Amino acid sequence: MFTIFSERVIDPAIAQGIYLIVDWHSHNAEKNPALAISFFEKIANKYGKTPNVIYEIYNEPLQDTDWATQIKPYSETLIAKIRAIDPDNLIIVGTQTWSQDVDKAAADPIKGFSNLAYTLHFYAGTHKQNLRDKAQKALDKGLALMITEWGTVNANGDGGVDKKETELWLDFARKNNLSMCNWALNDKKEGASQLKLGTKPDAKWTDADLTENGLYVKDIVLKWDKVKYSGAETAAKK
Repeated sequence: MFTIFSERVIDPAIAQGIYLIVDWHSHNAEKNPALAISFFEKIANKYGKTPNVIYEIYNEPLQDTDWATQIKPYSETLIAKIRAIDPDNLIIVGTQTWSQDVDKAAADPIKGFSNLAYTLHFYAGTHKQNLRDKAQKALDKGLALMITEWGTVNANGDGGVDKKETELWLDFARKNNLSMCNWALNDKKEGASQLKLGTKPDAKWTDADLTENGLYVKDIVLKWDKVKYSGAETAAKK
C-alpha cells in the first residue's frame, strides 16, 4: 500500500504543487490501530517535511462507533505518533456516523495538539439542512471542519445529480470558508463517477468523457470564486 501511494500518487502530486489527503480508508480503524500507526509513521517519515501532505487518520467511523470511548482515543494515539515525526502538517480526524456527527466532536474535542481539523462528509441527494445545521453548531463552537468527501448524488454513490441541494451545500461551504474534496474521479458505473465507463486513465479527457456529475463538478470548480447560487440562502431559511 505504501509503495503504491508514494510512487503513483503522492510524488506526482507534489511535483505538480498539489495538496493531497492521505486517508486511512476504514470503517473499523479502532479495532486494529497498529496497522494505521505503521502506515502513517511511514508516510510521516517520508513526507513530513512536505506541506502538501495532509493526514486523514480515519475515513468513516460507523454510526455505532462511539466518539468518546472509541474514535477519540484512537485518534489521540494516531495524532501523537504522527506528531512525534511531523510537528505541523494538518491532521484530519474522522467523526461518528460516517463522518457526520461533528457536533459530538465539538462537544468533546481533542486537546493538546495543534493544526487539527475534523472531517464532514455529505452527499447532496441524502444529506440536507439537518446536517448543515449540525455542522453549523460545530463551527459555532470553534471546531475546524474540512469536507473531505462530498457528492452531488445519493449517499450510496449512485442516483442522479441533485443540483438544488448541492448548491445549498456550496453556499454553506463558501459562507464558512470550508475546503471540499468531491467524490469521485473514476469511471465506475455509478452516479458519483466523474468519468464515463471505460474512459482511458491517461488524463487526456474532454467534456465528451465526463458524466453528468463530472460536467457539473467541473463547472463548480471553474466558477468557484465567481458564482453565488441565487435562491440558495432563501431556500435554506424556509
